[in-house]
Amino acid sequence: MSRNAKINALLLLAVAALAVLPLALGLGDHKEEPFAGADAEAETAITEIEPEYEPWFSPLYEPPSGEVESALFALQAAIGAGVLAYYFGLRRGRRQGAERATAAAAAVRDAPEGD
Repeated sequence: MSRNAKINALLLLAVAALAVLPLALGLGDHKEEPFAGADAEAETAITEIEPEYEPWFSPLYEPPSGEVESALFALQAAIGAGVLAYYFGLRRGRRQGAERATAAAAAVRDAPEGD
């Protein structure tokens, strides 16, 4: 197994552990919504500290349900992943093209003089 394959396997294992351990250890079982987002946690903390707090502004678009909000968040994450994958693929393709061009130029340069 190559060094890169080992690193990739370890990274995959770490991501799987980050996803499974909170569920397996029962973190958040004492809460009504155990895995609510940071926004909901912040809103709860703010209202506990200052019940009279008024937000500075309201959202431009309020999704009709939590499912739609989750779907929009997943779509945003997918678009971001696609942009990153495109960028890294483009860089790799350019690097491989440059390597092939360099190899072709070296082959032409080192070729014996012919007819």
